[in-house]
Amino acid sequence: MLIGIFPDLNCLSGGVYQYGLTMLHALHGLRSAGEDEFLIFANQDRSHPSVAALSRQGWTVKPVQPPSLPKRALASLGQAIGEESLRGATAWLRGQTRGVLGLGRERLPDPDNVRFRPEAGQWFRDCGAELMLYPSASPLCFETQLPFVVAIHDLQHRLQPEFPEISADGEWQRREYLFRNAARHATLILTDSEVGREDILNIYGEYGIEPSRVKVLPFLPAPYLGAATAEIGPTQVHAAYRLPERYFFYPAQFWPHKNHARIVRALKLIKEAHGVEVSVVFCGSRTEPIRERTFREVMSLAHELQIERQVRYLGYVPDADMAGLYMAAVALVMPTFFGPTNIPVLEAWALNCPVLTSDLRGIREQAGDAAVLVDPRSVEAIADALHRLWMDETLRCELIHRGQQRLASYSDADYSSRLREIIAEAKSLLGQEKGRVASRARSV
Repeated sequence: MLIGIFPDLNCLSGGVYQYGLTMLHALHGLRSAGEDEFLIFANQDRSHPSVAALSRQGWTVKPVQPPSLPKRALASLGQAIGEESLRGATAWLRGQTRGVLGLGRERLPDPDNVRFRPEAGQWFRDCGAELMLYPSASPLCFETQLPFVVAIHDLQHRLQPEFPEISADGEWQRREYLFRNAARHATLILTDSEVGREDILNIYGEYGIEPSRVKVLPFLPAPYLGAATAEIGPTQVHAAYRLPERYFFYPAQFWPHKNHARIVRALKLIKEAHGVEVSVVFCGSRTEPIRERTFREVMSLAHELQIERQVRYLGYVPDADMAGLYMAAVALVMPTFFGPTNIPVLEAWALNCPVLTSDLRGIREQAGDAAVLVDPRSVEAIADALHRLWMDETLRCELIHRGQQRLASYSDADYSSRLREIIAEAKSLLGQEKGRVASRARSV
C-alpha cells in the first residue's frame, strides 16, 4: 500500500516538528523492510533544508498540491530572509491588509460544518496515496476525505482555555474545528500517553469515538539529539554562545503557558534568600504577537528585578547546537502548564541532564521519580527546587541515573514496533471498510 505522510517540516513549530522527524526516522526502517511504500507531502518546496535533507535520505517528497506561482515566490522569499522573518512579516501584512480593506475578523470555522477540499484530496489520490499519516493534526486530514491516522498531542484549549495562545482571537474555535473533526473522522488516533487517551475519550467520546481507535504511541527524543551524535559539545557551545559558567536551560517558545516569568521571579527569590546568583538560558522562537509580547514582558521583568545579567536569551538555536546546550546545563527547568507529556524531558534524560518540571497530571506520570516536580503556579516551589539542584550534585547524579533508566524502558525499537502495528491495524480496518462497500454494491 502507498501511504502518504504529511509532517510539519517547519523547524519553528517546536515539538510537532521534532515528533514528525521521529516518526519519519522510524518509518525509514519500515520502508527499508519493503512492507509498504511511503510518500511525503510537504508545504515546502524542494529547496527547503528539511525537504532537501529528506530527499538525500531517499524519500520522495511532493507538494501538498501543485504549487501556484505566489506559493513558489513565498517559498523563495522564505529561503532568502528566513522562515521566522517571513512568518512574522506575513502575519503583520495580513493584519494591515484587513485593516486597510476593512475586512475585519476572519470567518471562524464551524466545528460541525466541515469545509471539504476535494481538489487536495484528488491530488493525494493522483499521487497514489490510499492511506494518510499525519504526525500532527491538520485540517487536510478530514477535509480531503481520505482514510487517515492522526496524532492529537493535546486538547489544552478544552482543559485550560484561560491561556490566550489557545483561545484568543478565534484560536479556540480553530482548534475545536481541527481536533473535533480529526478525532471524529480518523481511522485511528495517536496520542502520547494514557492520560492523553483519557482526555480524547472524555472530551470527544460523545462523537462516537470508540476506545479501540485511540492508540498510545509515547514520544521519543528527537533523532538528531544524542550524546554520541552531538555535533558540538559543551565546551564549544560555551564558547560559541558566551554562556555563563553554570546555568539552567529552557528550550521553549515564548508562549504564556511555558511559564518563563515565574522562573525569572524564582531567580530573584534565590538571590534574596540565599545570596546566590543562579543563571538561566532561554532559547526558542518568539514570532507572532503573543510570543513577542510574552518575550518582552519576561525580559522587562528581569530588568525590573535587576537580575537581567542572570537571564540569557539565545533566540532560535540550530538543531546541531542543542545537544551541547543540554549537556552543559546544570539541569533542564520546564515548569510548563501543558502536557500530557513533553519531549524536552526525554531529550534531557538522553543527554545526562537532570530535570525539573511540573507536578501536573500526565507530566508526573511521564517523569516518575526521575525529575524534581514542582507546582508551576508557585514561585517559591520553583525557587526551592532550582536552589536544591544548583547546590546538590548528588541529587543531580541520582536524577540523571533515574532518567537513563526510565528512557531505557522504551526504546527506538519499541516505538517502531508499535508504529508498525498501528499502521497494520489501520490497513486492516481500511480493507474491512472496502469489503463492506463492495458487499453493499453487490447487494444493490
